[in-house]
Amino acid sequence: MTRVLSTRAEYGRTLVRLGERSQDLMVLDADLSGSTGTAAFAKRFPDRFFNMGISEQDLVCTAAGMSLAGKITFVSSFAIFATGRCWEQIRNAVALPGCNVNIVATHAGVTVGKDGASHQGLEDIAAMRAIPTMTVIVPGDAVSTRKAVEAAVWFDAPVYIRLTREELPIIYSDEQPFRIGVGTQIRAGEDVTIFAVGLMLHMAIEAAKQLSESGISARVVDLPTVKPVDEYLVTQCARETGCAVTAEEHNVYGGLGDAVGEVLLRRHPIPMERVAVQDSFGRSGDPADLLEYFDLTPAAIVAAAKRAVARK
Repeated sequence: MTRVLSTRAEYGRTLVRLGERSQDLMVLDADLSGSTGTAAFAKRFPDRFFNMGISEQDLVCTAAGMSLAGKITFVSSFAIFATGRCWEQIRNAVALPGCNVNIVATHAGVTVGKDGASHQGLEDIAAMRAIPTMTVIVPGDAVSTRKAVEAAVWFDAPVYIRLTREELPIIYSDEQPFRIGVGTQIRAGEDVTIFAVGLMLHMAIEAAKQLSESGISARVVDLPTVKPVDEYLVTQCARETGCAVTAEEHNVYGGLGDAVGEVLLRRHPIPMERVAVQDSFGRSGDPADLLEYFDLTPAAIVAAAKRAVARK
């Protein structure tokens, strides 16, 4: 039976383990530690945890100051607040001076559910990709979340890690290596490549199984680092399969689809389809119903793959 684990809970557990190894690790939150997973660190290391309240600008600037003083800093909130309410501070106080501040945002995408459009971050990847020197990571399960957080600790540049509210099935083994900027082929295929991240990686795997029943061999590739995206792997897949689909729980503009499309435009143009939220805000509802409403499903990926194959 496939294990299902929360990425945000794994983030909290990873912080505790890292905190035991380094006295310089500091964690800051914006009054949401019970939801983001940082409460585990707060309980274990109360003197190195800082609840900045609902003041995201202060959250980011304080973390930047700690970083300049030699501390390893992690800041967390919901994705829409961690990127939207303090974008200028991330740009000017973190990225511009080159601070090693790690922003780990939870509750991204429409699966935030009944909290509705105001809380459903669908623009965060685009906002963070636009900032020079910012690395953007979207893990697909708890194992890759743990490894992404561990990699970010020693990565000498600002990092944005995007997590979901929902629990996700485990894809990776503990032995699977994780490297920033490197993608992974999850499933082999010859007719089309499906590039996916986060929750949509699981939809892509299911879609590939359904496509095989129609005689279409679909390759599934996880691109957890959306910036810098793995240009070598994207180009290799384009040459070998001749068409592609991208799948993400994010607005169609500025996310994974654009990252992949920019590579293909420069290096190997092929037919490509994008499965994403089509230039819309979210809305309140059950997470599963919202995925159906916004066509973020295996069926939507299957349809997109068939369109891409037909255009070859």
